[in-house]
Amino acid sequence: MALVLHAGNKNKNAYKTLIAAEYTGVQVELAPNFEMGVSNKTSEFLKMNPIGKVPVLETPDGTVFESNAIARYVTRLKADNPLYGSSIIDYAHVEQWIDFASLEIDANLISWFKPRMGRVVYLPPAEEAAIAALKRALDALNSHLASNTYLVGHSVTLADIVMTCNLLLGFNHLMTKAFTSEFPHVERYFWTMVNQPNFKKIIGEAKQAESVMPVQSAKKPSQPKESAKPKPKDEPKKEAKKEVQKEPAKPAEEEEEAPKPKPKNPLDLLPPSKMILDEWKRLYSNTKTNFREVAIKGFWEMYDPEGYSLWFCDYKYNDENTVSFVTLNKVGGFLQRMDLARKYAFGKMLVIGSGPPFKVKGLWLFRGTEIPKFVLDECYDMELYDWRKVDISDEAQKERVSQMIEDAEPFEGEPLLDAKCFK
Repeated sequence: MALVLHAGNKNKNAYKTLIAAEYTGVQVELAPNFEMGVSNKTSEFLKMNPIGKVPVLETPDGTVFESNAIARYVTRLKADNPLYGSSIIDYAHVEQWIDFASLEIDANLISWFKPRMGRVVYLPPAEEAAIAALKRALDALNSHLASNTYLVGHSVTLADIVMTCNLLLGFNHLMTKAFTSEFPHVERYFWTMVNQPNFKKIIGEAKQAESVMPVQSAKKPSQPKESAKPKPKDEPKKEAKKEVQKEPAKPAEEEEEAPKPKPKNPLDLLPPSKMILDEWKRLYSNTKTNFREVAIKGFWEMYDPEGYSLWFCDYKYNDENTVSFVTLNKVGGFLQRMDLARKYAFGKMLVIGSGPPFKVKGLWLFRGTEIPKFVLDECYDMELYDWRKVDISDEAQKERVSQMIEDAEPFEGEPLLDAKCFK
């Protein structure tokens, strides 16, 4: 009998088991045609879980409910599974963080989420208390992640799977960039996790909420109908007067306004530059041979220090870069979040070193003489790097720029693991 998971395919608690199954190599199938609110009310389902909650896992030996228990079961089907670490203390720490993710993160997110969904009555003081408790938990998590890539050890464990799936609810619906910017290591951790291949295969593309979801009205219980009383025979019939209620006129300030033109990016208001960014990007992309003689020479001929600026960046936490593919995913996630600057920037990100820890170094060309403010405000990864403006009067710095553009190897005496281009 195959393992069958009864849950919707967008259920974050089901994701825990499905991701664990990807790492473990266990085949878990979602129950076909599962419909929340219908499938979990049937007598067959209630025999598996009497309170009708999902997910529920069917196994050859019986059923299992509660999402963390199911994820643990699937993980233990493989002996010596690295998802539980490599020692007894690792195992204890994995269990510790699973409990923390459930009791401190998920519980407070649910207390924030349910009233806004209209599932329970919305009470502002209760919401404030839930958010305050959540922030305390995120602050503790942020402190731990300041010196750790993963929750336990140097690779993904079941603790990371449970934590990330619980955080997903917050990032998707409640925790905007303004909220999570207080916890930069949690941000870095979350985006690193959801971009792992096994996570991404199950979750898909994760997106952060642009605003906190609005409060929806809680469903009111239906009122019992009063029993009809017979009217006394001598009581004359009264005709109900139908009052036609006129819709009140909108106050002047509530009248619809004409749509305002979208404000221009301040970079679009800068004086014209002799450097046309798209021309440089085409030259870079189309140069296949004699790169130094064609592309690099062309770059310096085009470069306009009055209209553009060059910046070196160095990742602050290179000691964390102990796994090559995780480091590459981290850089890839950074470039994805820089997409907002595509019209105004060109970048090269290099991952260098023959073994852990790997170093991440970058070169960026920005419109304007400073790093654009909207990039600093919107892309949280920026603060994870040390930034240094290039002095092109310094021939050594100018040559370093050329080497980074052309992916020179070795770079600064070390092998080049990978080079990613933002254009």
